Amino acid sequence: MIKSELIEKLAAENRHLTHAEVERVINVVLGSMSDALAAGGRVEIRGFGAFSVRDRPARAGRNPRTGEPVEVPAKSVPFFKSGKELRERLNASGDA
Repeated sequence: MIKSELIEKLAAENRHLTHAEVERVINVVLGSMSDALAAGGRVEIRGFGAFSVRDRPARAGRNPRTGEPVEVPAKSVPFFKSGKELRERLNASGDA
């Protein structure tokens, strides 16, 4: 599901809200999550999972085209750990 599909589904399920209002809510939620992660924080949605930031150290890489060594700088990357309820829901189909 992509962002526009999420907005469409929420707008269809909540007829009292306009499409623009639903889009604004989604943008605020995702923007707040992004801001929290950019500040080095953590975002936890109970039953779904937790987003955090992990630091990757600088390393030596290779240019795949030429094979030349390239220095890859240190960086921060988002990390997602699924919640227990989500894992159980995903694995429930295998039990049946």
